Amino acid sequence: MAEFHPGFALNALIFAVMGILIFVIAFVVVDKLTPYDLWKEIVEEKNIALAIMVGAMSLGLCIIIASAVH
Repeated sequence: MAEFHPGFALNALIFAVMGILIFVIAFVVVDKLTPYDLWKEIVEEKNIALAIMVGAMSLGLCIIIASAVH
């Protein structure tokens, strides 16, 4: 088994931050492309179907970003 190198933890941290930033940017772009405000529809209007769709979209984006970063 290889020894632990601090560079491994640094690489993991960099890739984690990079993945989160890419996800946030992608989510903002999708929010701007929709004809309505996602947060208002989900929280104030209690649109459960939209909440499920946004959750599935978020998981899909995260899987794609994780695969690309890996």
